Amino acid sequence: MDSEPVNRPEVMAEVQLAFDRYEAALLENDAATLDSFFWQDSRTLRYGIAEHGLGIDAIRRSRARIAPVHPARQLQGTLITTFGNDSASVCTEFTAPDTPLLGRQTQTWIRFGMDWKIVAAHVSLVDPTSLSLYL
Repeated sequence: MDSEPVNRPEVMAEVQLAFDRYEAALLENDAATLDSFFWQDSRTLRYGIAEHGLGIDAIRRSRARIAPVHPARQLQGTLITTFGNDSASVCTEFTAPDTPLLGRQTQTWIRFGMDWKIVAAHVSLVDPTSLSLYL
């Protein structure tokens, strides 16, 4: 792993920028831009809160049917980890005024050429009072 260090600052900055752009598109409910962040492949996977999208076509169909996120959604505890120059994971929690539940979101990002794309994503909601915290 020495030749492919974890969390190179320049790679961290690139992934942070891509993630921030994704979040802005999510808050604006900009489906076309959101779709552009996903790997355009039948193996792309997105587990949503109430949907299971395998392949970019299924993800597009899901996006067209699901309600937009609340525009006052707030992120917390975002953790970006990069591996070498071309792969990263982004994990975050979120809250929104329309639910008492805690949201969790995980994305796997891979660099294709000059672009970062999500190849796998998972979103879930949990009751924060039922969580056990292990430190």
